[in-house]
Amino acid sequence: MFLSLLIVLQAVHVAFLWLHDWVPLPPLNDVMAVRQQDSTRRLIVVTLVQSLPYTIGLLASLLYAAHGFPGWLWSWLWISYGILFAGEVTAWWLPYLTRPAPARAARYQAMFGGTHAFLPQRHGIVPNTLHCLLHAATILTLLALAELTR
Repeated sequence: MFLSLLIVLQAVHVAFLWLHDWVPLPPLNDVMAVRQQDSTRRLIVVTLVQSLPYTIGLLASLLYAAHGFPGWLWSWLWISYGILFAGEVTAWWLPYLTRPAPARAARYQAMFGGTHAFLPQRHGIVPNTLHCLLHAATILTLLALAELTR
């Protein structure tokens, strides 16, 4: 059960990372606002850099699911999702909860201000619903990894 959950959560991450800046899903994202902040070239580079490690992890997980994951794959998943979680906390939750980051707040407002959010704004930042779903999926992924590797 936890292995299936882990693979589904990886697929959610991979889909999010490849598509969220490219495919309009109003009111969850605003691809036009993102394109006003970043050039197409930068978006391509960012999409490739942020998506490839998780795509490799998902493909390897699918390949080894029936026979058991090798040690390197467990390490790959722990490291990659640990880095993702640290990035989410640093980029969204620390500025939201504890320390103002005016430049980040202005950028996020321009990119995500027109998207759906259910939390109140703090320090000029509000994590939008789509990113909250991603962050919840990251936490669930880490919990599934913890269960599978204990």
